[in-house]
Amino acid sequence: MALLEISDLRKSYRAPDGSAHEVIRIRRFELGERTQMALSGPSGSGKTTFLHLIAGILTADTGRLTLDGIEMSTLKESERDRLRARSIGYIFQTFNLLQGFSVLENVLLGMSFGVGADRERAVALLQRVGLGDRLHHRPRQLSTGQQQRVAVARALAHRPKLVLADEPTGNLDATNAAEALALIRGACEENGAALLLVSHDPGILARFPERHSLAELNQAGRPEVRS
Repeated sequence: MALLEISDLRKSYRAPDGSAHEVIRIRRFELGERTQMALSGPSGSGKTTFLHLIAGILTADTGRLTLDGIEMSTLKESERDRLRARSIGYIFQTFNLLQGFSVLENVLLGMSFGVGADRERAVALLQRVGLGDRLHHRPRQLSTGQQQRVAVARALAHRPKLVLADEPTGNLDATNAAEALALIRGACEENGAALLLVSHDPGILARFPERHSLAELNQAGRPEVRS
């Protein structure tokens, strides 16, 4: 069963000269429940824009995007926010942790936008990612790899059905990147969440049996073929 269904999705940005620059034009895309998929693409290819469209952070110009049976294009902004808080976990490349709060507070705050703060679950997740002894540390007191682990725990804290990961290993060395990827994939599997990860790293992409090139899916900038 498809958790995410996309058809005829288009997104353009206005260039400084006033012309429209199309970034996304995807005719068809599906992601099944509990499926783990990687999308490849170089910087500037539209990977982050695509994830933001799925998350409802951006709205498409045209097309249909259905998540867990809900058509997102029909929702108001507040309704998209609630759907995202309930059903989507997002792991950002730069982690987006709140520096003034502890590790535990970062996870609890992430939960508060969805199902509500659950301290027991937050602690259990942080223990799962190896940070049980760092609950009250601030992000700046952690290594880059440890901050990554906080971001993973936060993304899974509200039991999302879909986790989106935007170059989640981009700031890590090869060894830590491999460990972080194993952690993300394992945590998603344990929590029953589907995973859509975008990366330009061949080593990361090779670990996904199901992977696609965004360029193959995306027709943006290509001439349309008319019969």
